[in-house]
Amino acid sequence: MHILITGSSGTIGTRLFEALLQKGYEVTGIDRRPNKWNPSLNARTRLVDMLDKGALSRVAGDFDMLIHLAANARVYDLVKMPELALENTVTAFNALEFARARGIKKLMFSSSRETYGNIKDGGAIAEDAVRIERCESAYAASKLSGEAYFHSYAVCYGMQNLILRFSNVYGMYDDSDRVIPLWIRQLKRNEDITVFGKEKTLDFTHIDDCVGGVVQAVEKFGAVAGNTLNMAYGEDVTLLHVAERLQKLLGAKSKLIVKGNRTGEVWKFRADISRAKKLLGYSPKVSIDEGLARAVAWYGEHLRE
Repeated sequence: MHILITGSSGTIGTRLFEALLQKGYEVTGIDRRPNKWNPSLNARTRLVDMLDKGALSRVAGDFDMLIHLAANARVYDLVKMPELALENTVTAFNALEFARARGIKKLMFSSSRETYGNIKDGGAIAEDAVRIERCESAYAASKLSGEAYFHSYAVCYGMQNLILRFSNVYGMYDDSDRVIPLWIRQLKRNEDITVFGKEKTLDFTHIDDCVGGVVQAVEKFGAVAGNTLNMAYGEDVTLLHVAERLQKLLGAKSKLIVKGNRTGEVWKFRADISRAKKLLGYSPKVSIDEGLARAVAWYGEHLRE
């Protein structure tokens, strides 16, 4: 099977690219940037801006499956610049039109736990809990629209579709201002760090657990297509715990400055992963404390200052 990954130079894209090649799949990537984490993947990567439908249409190859990861994925960035959310919608649409023109029948879309908004009952959140009226950011709206587009193309054009909702994936291949790589950089310099939300609790997923679940979805695609699945660890942890744990691991003298939750961000989430366990045999292994230790070790080796 020949698999096309969009956003293949990003955090999840790079790790997934590596994992699928190791499994023996033929894989091609699309990204507007070369892969700085694993340059060996660049020979298999087509440098295309997916906002340019014409350029995308010129990508050569026969593909059996499309995994659409490409997105502007920083929630608060899209609060400040909501036009970036529109780009997410356009790239999803262009990916689907590419698949329709090429006869690609197997589709996978990377969505987000942001689609749930803030549900205040405190329990694990299952896939059927999404409500439009809880959509709290332009990023969440872009993911909801992407889900709708992928579902509609599957129904309308005889394709098969699978939606995966990721939750705070971390661990490697990320030097952005997402909270974990940002804090690691700041703590290494003994800079003070800011925690937005004293009571904020999220479900962090180590990248190897996340990508392992995606590979299982590829392998069992025919049996699970038509579903929406949470890809998370299944436990929540406070953002303050993450900050304190990183501070201890790095031996930093930094102060932790606690402020209120930021507009548009989900502040309470724990995923119900029972459906992924049942359908895929998904079984995440990396706890938050182990995952943070791995992340600190990886960044210490790969992002020396």
